[in-house]
Amino acid sequence: MKSLLARTGIAIALIAGMALPAAAHRTWMLPSATVLSGQDPWITVDAAVSNDLFYFEHVPLRLDGLQVITPDGGEGKAENQATGKYRSTFDVHLDKPGTYKVAMASGGLMASWEEGGQRKRWRGTAETFAKEVPANAEKLQVTENFRRMEFFATAGKPTDTVLKPTGKGLELVPVTHPNDLFAGENAVFQFVLDGKPAPDLEVSIIPGGIRYRNELGEMKLKTDKDGKLTVKWPAPGMYWLEADLEDNKTSVKQAAKRRASYNTTLEVLAQ
Repeated sequence: MKSLLARTGIAIALIAGMALPAAAHRTWMLPSATVLSGQDPWITVDAAVSNDLFYFEHVPLRLDGLQVITPDGGEGKAENQATGKYRSTFDVHLDKPGTYKVAMASGGLMASWEEGGQRKRWRGTAETFAKEVPANAEKLQVTENFRRMEFFATAGKPTDTVLKPTGKGLELVPVTHPNDLFAGENAVFQFVLDGKPAPDLEVSIIPGGIRYRNELGEMKLKTDKDGKLTVKWPAPGMYWLEADLEDNKTSVKQAAKRRASYNTTLEVLAQ
């Protein structure tokens, strides 16, 4: 499991794929279902970058670094991957009982500086920074980035192995299981940053289908001193949850600031 996280946790190619091309655009993965039963369950997942949630109208989400974690903590498969004009798609066979995590995670450095009167830009890892960025670069600006996008799906009875945080970047630690959400009921989630509680974190929750209503329907919440928040779901449906932060607690001395972001898609069922 450690080798899987090591490969994907620092997948620099994913940074560009998950970057928002404009402030209004959102990245997301939308599973066909997250709570399943039966003898041979599958889900199909759409993945895109768009303005209207869960509607394809901008660009597909690139699937570099995609990982499927099985209920026992092993590595699963994202099958039948395809990328079109506006969306990417893939299937996941839930061939073991329990809860799966489907995730895309990345981390790395972004730098810019001036050279010969022109602005230069660079993306990469802390390990390659010294080799590829001039030591005497003028007006050097370096930012450390961590991004995580994921969702959970359960076949049969929910389990909690995949709910454990990796300890890297901003993560959601469910107190209420993410596949046990019902309209009219409260759910409790905790956010952690590098494995420690993230207090006073602003969290946005938006129901899907915004193309077909006049109001965004956004819920804005903030975590308490322990990084926890409580959500009361107003109606059934698919919801997009997003949080991000910026601070100066970087892991490399060259970086002046750190940015961390997280988003997930949650399915809320009717009572």
